[in-house]
Amino acid sequence: MLNKTIQFVLILLFIFTPIAFGSMDLWAYSLMELGILFIIILWAIQRFSDSTSTTNIKHQSAISVSSFPIIILLLSLFLALIVFQMIPIPSEMMQIISPKTYELRHQLSIMNDPLQKTPLSFVPFVTKIEFFKWLTLSGLFLFILHWKFSEDGYRILNQLIIVIFLMGVFEALYGMFEFFSGHHHILYLKGITSVTGTFINHNYFAGYLLMVIPLSMGFLFHREAIHKGQSRGWRHRLSSLDGKTLLIGFGLMVMILGLLFSSSRMGIICLLLSFTLIIFLFRDPQRKEKKFSKTSILILGLAMLWAIWIGLDSVLRTFFTAPGDFKMRWMIWLNTFQIVKEFPLFGSGLGTFNQVFPMHRAFYIRGLVTHAENDYLQLASEVGLVGIGILLILFVFLFFKVVSRIRSLYQFGTQRYIGIGGLVGILALMFHSTVERNLQVPANAFLYTFIWAIALRVALDQGMINTNATNKTQQIR
Repeated sequence: MLNKTIQFVLILLFIFTPIAFGSMDLWAYSLMELGILFIIILWAIQRFSDSTSTTNIKHQSAISVSSFPIIILLLSLFLALIVFQMIPIPSEMMQIISPKTYELRHQLSIMNDPLQKTPLSFVPFVTKIEFFKWLTLSGLFLFILHWKFSEDGYRILNQLIIVIFLMGVFEALYGMFEFFSGHHHILYLKGITSVTGTFINHNYFAGYLLMVIPLSMGFLFHREAIHKGQSRGWRHRLSSLDGKTLLIGFGLMVMILGLLFSSSRMGIICLLLSFTLIIFLFRDPQRKEKKFSKTSILILGLAMLWAIWIGLDSVLRTFFTAPGDFKMRWMIWLNTFQIVKEFPLFGSGLGTFNQVFPMHRAFYIRGLVTHAENDYLQLASEVGLVGIGILLILFVFLFFKVVSRIRSLYQFGTQRYIGIGGLVGILALMFHSTVERNLQVPANAFLYTFIWAIALRVALDQGMINTNATNKTQQIR
């Protein structure tokens, strides 16, 4: 019963987070955080109350011995750094570890007394809000790594992926309907100029689909691999396709169309790059002479032909404005890098870019610059080289852990496609984040965290299953 409740709340979060304008408002991401907290509480109750799950707990702890402590340590170090940014420290200490912060505080006449204590973060309240986001998402990540969703052949995981797939299709269909019908609304907001789904920005929408499309491709190939022995040759395979497989293929083409008509230049480039990886990584391991996946080429090709038939004039037009947009981004990056230089170790405080950037802006622009158009550069300015270094080590560790485990999987293991699809989606979003804000969008951050966790979990679970199978085979011999 608790497992069903956890699954139901996760489904609600998958539906709610993108529909609520990407959960950008305070009320929306607060509900997301409460939902994640509720899931973790239910899981804790389940762990303590389910006395019959001893074997499952042993199995999960077995796969976590070598990996999870390192993950927990790195996440704890990063969260501790954010807490340190909010703790008032003596001015003498601040003068040593962050001279620029001390200088600005002194100029604002906040630190006339050398014994006065103030925090490193310029806006501790904003840093506290961001801290709770990172804390809840870290909890979600660790929860997925320990959750018993694989007890019945990954049925629960497959159902959750289907919900993510359906939400991606809905976002694409809704966005294209609003754009091509001339209604030009995002729910009750008016004035969209491209396909954005229910997101307030077309780039955030593109980032969302960049994760959903590869994961859905992995699920499609997972279904095909299950039935791989039932047909041979393209005629038999075509005649044996069931309605669900055809609907998934059609939904993938709809999402590709939605991303193309979002007019997100970097989003389109990342889509093509992710399909390049999919075409080579999703080839049939049974047929060594097959160098690439024809199914992936067919889906992308049909979607591109469909988009050309509709008309790509508005999409191509955006690429001609790229030089001007890049010039603006370049100026923002230079000024953000100046913040990194002035707050090198611990940054200006997580979430304080909006308040600190005006002090370093060296160009004129209408309105406010709310983000650095680069997630990594902005994060470096807010948490310093120490914080970005911890996250870089965590990413490298997770990436090589997933890649090494997936490569060692039995070549016919169907779950490997889900792991590969999730990893490709992660890489696509991170590449897109070099010129845009994605990880700061709660809906995208929530899905990003979930996909990272299931990619690692699938790789670890399947790797352990294959190791056990190999050991049994050797014992029989």
